[in-house]
Amino acid sequence: MTVELAVAMAMFVGLVAYAVFGGADFGSGLYDITAGGAARGAELRTEIDHSIGPVWEANHVWLIYVLVTWWTGFPTAFAAAMSTLILPLLFALLGIVLRGAGFAFRKYSPTLSQARLYGALFAGSSLIAPFFLGTVAGAIASGRVPADGQGDRWSSWLNPTSLLTGAITVACCTFLAGTFLTADASRAGHEALAAQLRRRTLLVGTVTGALVLGSLLPITRDAPTLAQGLTGRAAPLIVTSILGGIVALVLLFRHRAGAARVSAVIAVASVVVGWGAAQYPWLLVDQMTITDAAGAPATLRALLLVAALAGIIVIPPLVYLFRLTQTEQWTHD
Repeated sequence: MTVELAVAMAMFVGLVAYAVFGGADFGSGLYDITAGGAARGAELRTEIDHSIGPVWEANHVWLIYVLVTWWTGFPTAFAAAMSTLILPLLFALLGIVLRGAGFAFRKYSPTLSQARLYGALFAGSSLIAPFFLGTVAGAIASGRVPADGQGDRWSSWLNPTSLLTGAITVACCTFLAGTFLTADASRAGHEALAAQLRRRTLLVGTVTGALVLGSLLPITRDAPTLAQGLTGRAAPLIVTSILGGIVALVLLFRHRAGAARVSAVIAVASVVVGWGAAQYPWLLVDQMTITDAAGAPATLRALLLVAALAGIIVIPPLVYLFRLTQTEQWTHD
């Protein structure tokens, strides 16, 4: 294995982690915004606060890791993507910032109207951020980011592949969040809330599956290189994702939300890994390969060392943090 491929794989591991953990975080926004009024939705919103409160900032460690590795290890590809896709990236960044502000401020709002405003900001931004991140992925995967970075600022991400990828990203995040929230509510003994979340998550999961399958034909026409990879080397991963989603839905239906989380994670992670496998060896599809985009060998070797040290330093505390949030015995006041 070449050093540039090793760095790309290390970067992609961070991307998968962000898709799973950050996705489960972002996806809570839809459940929040559809929870109902202040009284009716109080229990669900409290559950959301409890579930994501300890980890919502920690999840962005993965995004920072991916971006730093990308611009350090593959600077020309990073510059091209940042130049062409500056608009969706700015929209995604705005969503992340506003989401954090809304989540923090609504807890300390002195009036109900302010709490509603910040709650709507949190929920809406939770959908905006993953959508635009998805459009970025779609633009890259459909070959609309030229190596010189002079791609069209609008059509590069306002196209069938990008818009479908954005919608699928939001749907996958929402399905993950619903599965985790259902398991948390069930573990805490809030059976009525768990039943409500279970019904919503089953619906979201069904819609997500239909959206993924329905997008295959448009993507085949709009992004032939990606489609060829999806039906070729990535086909086993796509099948794994479909099976994982079906198993998660069955487990949810049978009131086994804890086990459903594992299947849901497998389903979403398989989609992301399948996307990466489908576009290999391209970093910018049809424009720049991983080898072409790689930086200096000394820089790449240093990145691998830093990634290994980061894994040793960062991952154990994160695992411990998630373990604490999953084993804590929590009840509503």
